[in-house]
Formats: sequence, structure tokens, C-alpha cells
Amino acid sequence: LQGAWFAEKDGAPDELVAAALLHDIGHYTSEFGTYSPEDVEDKHHDEAGGEVLAPFFPPVIVECVRLHVAAKRYLCATDPTYFGRLSQASVHTLSLQGGPMNAEEVAEFRKNPFHEEAVRVRIWDESGKIANMKTRTFRDYVPLLQRVVTQFAAGKPA
Repeated sequence: LQGAWFAEKDGAPDELVAAALLHDIGHYTSEFGTYSPEDVEDKHHDEAGGEVLAPFFPPVIVECVRLHVAAKRYLCATDPTYFGRLSQASVHTLSLQGGPMNAEEVAEFRKNPFHEEAVRVRIWDESGKIANMKTRTFRDYVPLLQRVVTQFAAGKPA
């Protein structure tokens, strides 16, 4: 919810607000379950989330969800200050997800047409780890999600 709130605050389009809201949905749809600090392997929630959203949401949302872990790795490789902003949980999962990207991975990531949007979602995600922060409720975002899904189903941009 916090990531979506930050996206709204930045004036992001509906698709990116939706991506920020849904980026971790794979924690709840994967047979591997949600994150635990005791995890010793990556549960690939990014891929699981992308798969569950693909039939219903436009590619920009699906790719932002699918790429938000890669965006963390990318930012750690390209922004010398980013690692210092990671939460403890994000530092732990970064180690499970391959650590910062190497030069080849950075170049490959930049080839994705939605990489810039995925980076924005990642930054909002990392900003949104504030205990007891007041945000809108998930229910408040239902009209936005319905609008995006309806427009995608009709073949129109959101």
C-alpha cells in the first residue's frame, strides 16, 4: 500500500500505481509462500506475480511486477547510494536473488522496454517500508484496478 501511495504522490499514471500496489502479489500466489527472514533461497515471487497478472493487466504492469527484483539488483549496481537505502529484509533477499547485477546483466536489463518503469516501482517499494504509516486502504484502489483491467480487456490504454 505504501508503494502505491508514493506512486500517487509522484503523480504516476494509473498503470504504475497499480504496479506499485501489486508488485508483491507473487508472495501470495506462489506455491513457495511468502518471505521469511530465515529463507535460504529465492522464492521467485516476481515471476509468480507476473504470471498471475498477465491475463488481466497490461504489459507495463506485468513487466514492472516481473522486473521489480531485477530493478533492485540493477539499482544496487548502478547507484552507489541505493544499497544504503535498502531495508534489512531487502538486503537479505538481495543476497538470495543474485546480488547486484554485473555489467552484462545491466545491459540486458536496459533492453527491456519497461525497465525505467520497473525502476520507478522499485524505488517506491523501497520507500514504502515505514512502520505504522497511514495510507489508503486496498479497497480504495479497487476502482483504479477495475479501470485498468477494463481498459486492458477492451484493448485501450488505461
